[in-house]
Amino acid sequence: MEYRHLGASGFKVPALSFGTGTFGGKGEFFGAWGNTDVAGARRLIDICLDAGVTMFDSADVYSSGAAEAVLGEAIKGRRDRVLISTKATFRFDDDPNSVGSSRFHLIRACEAALKRLGTDYIDLFQLHGFDAMTPVEETLSTLDDLVRAGKIRYVGASNFSGWHLMKSLAAADRYGYPRYVAHQAYYSLVGRDYEWELMPLGLDQGVGAVVWSPLGWGRLTGKIRRGASLPATSRLHKTAEEGPPVPEELLFRVVDALDEVAAETGKSVPQVALNWLLQRPTVSTVVIGARNEEQLKQNLGAVGWNLTLEQVAKLDTASEVTRAYPYWHQAGFTERNPLPV
Repeated sequence: MEYRHLGASGFKVPALSFGTGTFGGKGEFFGAWGNTDVAGARRLIDICLDAGVTMFDSADVYSSGAAEAVLGEAIKGRRDRVLISTKATFRFDDDPNSVGSSRFHLIRACEAALKRLGTDYIDLFQLHGFDAMTPVEETLSTLDDLVRAGKIRYVGASNFSGWHLMKSLAAADRYGYPRYVAHQAYYSLVGRDYEWELMPLGLDQGVGAVVWSPLGWGRLTGKIRRGASLPATSRLHKTAEEGPPVPEELLFRVVDALDEVAAETGKSVPQVALNWLLQRPTVSTVVIGARNEEQLKQNLGAVGWNLTLEQVAKLDTASEVTRAYPYWHQAGFTERNPLPV
C-alpha cells in the first residue's frame, strides 16, 4: 500500500482508507447503507490491515454514533496499528447545542467520540460541514485546545466551499492555530466540481483531499449500463433520488469509457474509477466502503498499478463538463494561472 502525506503535514496516510458508514445500521438511511456488526467489522478490518489500509473514517452521525462504537470495539487490542479519522458538526440530537462548530458542541462531540471509539486520541478530527453561525476563531481556538490536550492530532474540514476553507486557513495563520491539512470532499468521475476551486486551493495551501463517495454514490460500481434497467433491489434507486444529480448522458458516457478501459487493463469498472482518482492532484487518500468481504477485496484491487496517460485522457474527456463562471474563463489564461482550473 502506498502512503502519502496528508496535505502539507508530515503525517502519512494510506492511499486507500476504509469508510465505516456501513457499520451499525441504525436508522432508515444508514440501515439501507449497511448494518455491519462488531464481528463483521473485525473481519473487514483484518482484511484492510493485511492490505496496508490502516486508516478508518467515521463520523458521529453515522448510525447515531453506532458506527464509531462498532469501530471502537473492532479495533480493541490493536489501536496502535490503526489511524482513526472522524467528524462532527451536523446535528446529533435534539439538544439546541448539539449542532455546529461552537466550543460547546465540538468539545462535547470530541469527548463523546473518544468514549465510543474506546481511545484517548483521534488521529484526524474533521468538521463535517461549515458552521456560518460560529466565528471561525472560536472553532479554531477550540480545535487548538483539543490538539494541545492530546485528544486530536490533526484537524481537517469536510464539504467546505473554497471561501470557507480559505477564511479558516487565514485565521489559523493569523492566530497561530492548527491549519486544516485535509478536506474531505465528494469527488468522482461523475462529480468533478472539486477541481474547479478546491483543488487549486489545496495545491496552493497544502490541503490534501480525503475523497468520499469515489464511485459517485454507487453509480460507478459496474451495475449501470446504457439501455439496461437497474436491479430490482438496488440502492441505486435511492441514489437517483437523494444523491448528487448526474445527467444521464454524462453518466453513460463515463460508464462507456470505463468499460473500454476496464477491458484494456483487465480490471473492474470500480477499480479503474478509483485508480483514476488516485492519480489526481491533491488526493491524499480515497475512502472506500464495503458491506462485505468481496466488495472490499474488489476495491483493494485499485492500487498497485496505474492507468496509462492515454487511458487517463480517455476518462478525462468522457467526464468533462462545462464549468461554471469564472472557471471556464480562467481555463483560457493558463499562461499565468497554471493551477488546475
